[in-house]
Amino acid sequence: MAKKAGLILEGGSKRGVFTAGILDYFMQKNLYFPYVIGVSAGCCNAVDYVSRQQERTKITMVDYERVGNYTGIKYLIKKKSIFDLDVIFDLFPNAIFPFDYNTYFSSKQECKIVATNALTGKAEYLEEKSSRRRLMDICRASCSLPIVSPLVTVDGIPFADGGVSDSVPIKKAIEDGCNRNVVILTRNSNYRKKPSERAVRAAHFLYGKKYPNLVRAIKYRYKKYNHTMEYIEFLEKQNKVFVIRPQVLPVKNTETNADVLEEFYQHGIEYMKDQYDKMMDFLEGCAFV
Repeated sequence: MAKKAGLILEGGSKRGVFTAGILDYFMQKNLYFPYVIGVSAGCCNAVDYVSRQQERTKITMVDYERVGNYTGIKYLIKKKSIFDLDVIFDLFPNAIFPFDYNTYFSSKQECKIVATNALTGKAEYLEEKSSRRRLMDICRASCSLPIVSPLVTVDGIPFADGGVSDSVPIKKAIEDGCNRNVVILTRNSNYRKKPSERAVRAAHFLYGKKYPNLVRAIKYRYKKYNHTMEYIEFLEKQNKVFVIRPQVLPVKNTETNADVLEEFYQHGIEYMKDQYDKMMDFLEGCAFV
């Protein structure tokens, strides 16, 4: 059987700077996986990687914090989202730090973005290789945290953050034919989610009548996440997946201290330098773009 390499990117909001460091190191090495799938902040990393824009994610997530900010309660009041998604998916890509749409659309890499269909409560794996607006709408949908962000409509369907339904889509990558997968997590080893009654109550209040399946997905998200982690650890022990995870305490998902974010970004680079040869041994026989 031919070996096909897949790259799976977990979200985690500002914890995504760890992934950004790793992918920037990949780009330094001119290493481009043929299949990339990202969730929430992981999708932002994914598209910047496929567009081959080294440090773009770092600039928007770290450097911008030194001169501006798009995270906080004031945005929840003004924009109905704890993150200013208009800055992230409009001003950044189209004005402040232009996204290279041409390189992305012409790339031979397959790039999938995970979002949660609010009507069904299930994950959808979306792609776009021609429309600038739809691509950014898909990314916005994948990053739209329920309760603290509005749902995002794509193709007439309301979507929420992809992490609600499939935080780490390893099974989707395998289903799509990837048999040598690298998973980048943004939490430490053995991390498990706990149920949140507060989140479930808020979800019932906001979505209970119109989107009951989304409420159900939010309620049982922790179980699905924990099962996925157990599955990944099972594969890891059998050397069927290569997992990269932080070796230090991760930053908060709403961290705004640029120095703290920079340190976590650099940790991603340095840890990848240490793990690179081992990873490439695992990927021996795989073709890259």
